[in-house]
Amino acid sequence: MARPAALISALIPAVALGGAWWWAAARVVCAPEHAGVTEKVVVAGGWGLSLLPVHVTSRAALAAEAAERVRRRLERARRAGR
Repeated sequence: MARPAALISALIPAVALGGAWWWAAARVVCAPEHAGVTEKVVVAGGWGLSLLPVHVTSRAALAAEAAERVRRRLERARRAGR
């Protein structure tokens, strides 16, 4: 389990960047004539990042993880005398 301090230190930048994106998106939608290039770039960049498949893992990595789990189970069973 993650330590609370590590969780908070990861959460603060995520909330700050998310807030900046929402602020820029609201400004582009509600007042497009006052939104500058920076706001438009932030909105486009944040939207583009949401399209990245960051949760995808290769089949080789999945197979290696499964093999490691099996190896650990066998090792535990061997130590327990089964």
